[in-house]
Amino acid sequence: MVFNILKKLLSKINRELFYIYNVRLYGHLGRNSFINKPCLIGNRSCIFIGNNVFIRNYARIEAVTTYEGQVYNPKIIIEDGVYIEQSLHLTCAENIVIGKNTAIAANVTISDIHHSYEDINIPIERQKLRVAPIKIGDDCKIYNNAVILQGISIGKHVTVAANSVVTNSIPDYCVAVGIPAKIIKRYNFDTKQWERTNPQGEFLK
Repeated sequence: MVFNILKKLLSKINRELFYIYNVRLYGHLGRNSFINKPCLIGNRSCIFIGNNVFIRNYARIEAVTTYEGQVYNPKIIIEDGVYIEQSLHLTCAENIVIGKNTAIAANVTISDIHHSYEDINIPIERQKLRVAPIKIGDDCKIYNNAVILQGISIGKHVTVAANSVVTNSIPDYCVAVGIPAKIIKRYNFDTKQWERTNPQGEFLK
């Protein structure tokens, strides 16, 4: 019991010190939020973090402001109560929003950037970026190794299964699985139950 009390006290002290040392570096940094080291955080002034956010170690959270001569105005918003496990890969050149109380498991990739490949005379990594915003709603759960690609909107209270690649937007209260991710279940407010659907989210009869 004493050990647990000391552990909680140490955690509180670490979060307070993190806030004091970093609050002026970020676009916004809420109270009681913490990012574990080691990590790579790029262009903190473009990153807006709410209250009670926890991000585990080995995260890469990078706002890309210039690339191959192009200037970008990125904004990363991580809202209150978001909990992210280790090895997040998040890169943003336009806009990424992670809604309140969403939980993200280990090794998840979220990027609003696509590297063009059409010009065969230029290495892919040196071609201009294509960008489109990403929005993840409140109360979602994104499981291990999922990939969320540019231009995607994920609704409220959505589950994305492990190893899924999200290439199309997902409405509220759905379960999506696979490569590419497809909706298999959605909450029916008429029956007040989770029911099977087709990949478009329409209830099966």
